[in-house]
Amino acid sequence: MRKFAISDIHGCNQTFNALLKKIEFSKSDQLFLLGDYIDRGPDSKGVLDTIFRLQDSGHSVSCLKGNHEEGLMKSRVDKDQLKTWCNYWGGERTLRSFGTNDLNGIDRRYWRFFEELSPYVEVDDYLLVHAGLNFERKNPLEDLHAMRWIRSWYQNVDYGWLKNRVIVHGHTPKSRTMIETDLEFLDTIQVVNIDNGCFRRDIEMGQLCAFELTQKKLYFQGNIDSMEANYT
Repeated sequence: MRKFAISDIHGCNQTFNALLKKIEFSKSDQLFLLGDYIDRGPDSKGVLDTIFRLQDSGHSVSCLKGNHEEGLMKSRVDKDQLKTWCNYWGGERTLRSFGTNDLNGIDRRYWRFFEELSPYVEVDDYLLVHAGLNFERKNPLEDLHAMRWIRSWYQNVDYGWLKNRVIVHGHTPKSRTMIETDLEFLDTIQVVNIDNGCFRRDIEMGQLCAFELTQKKLYFQGNIDSMEANYT
C-alpha cells in the first residue's frame, strides 16, 4: 500500500487532479492531506468536492486542518478576521468558487468538513501536521495552535521526544531544491516540508508536491490553474 502526503492545495483544483493522475492514486493507496485546501486559487469548492468524490467512491483520504481553514471558521464570528480573510488571504476567491459573496452561502456539508478536520495524524514512523510542532512544550502534540501556525521551529526539535519519527508538514512555501535537500538528509534532520507554494510564481515554486511515505519519493505537478495574483 502506497501512502501519499500533499499539503497546501490552496484552491488549485485542476493542479490537484493532475497530481492525483500523475501518482496514479487508487483505492489501494492512502492519501493524507495536510490542510490549506482553500483560498488564493480559483476553485476552493472544487478542491473540497474532489476530496468528497474520492471519499464517497471508497478512496482512503484523511484530512488535517490548516491555518486557512481555521481563519475561515473564525471569520464567521469575527468581522475583522473576515475582512483580513477576504482582502489578504484570497478568501474572496473562495467565496466566488461557491457562487456567493457571503459565508452563509457555503453549504453545511463544507462547514461540517472544516469542523471535523484533525490537527495531526501519526502513520507508521511519520507525524503529519500542517505547520509544525512547538518543541518548547513538554508535549508538542498538546499545542494545537502551533500545529496550524508555527514557523521557524527546526532549531528547537527535541530528537529525544521525536525518537525515530519523521515530521512531514507544509504551511511555509519552500523551493523545490530545498524540499529535495530535506529529503536527501531526512534520516538526519527527520523533517520534510512539502509545500512548494503551488499558488506562487517565484523561481523554483509554483508546483504541488506529493510525498510517498513508504518509498520516500517526491512527485511534483506544475500549477495549471488560472491564478489572478501572486500571493506571498
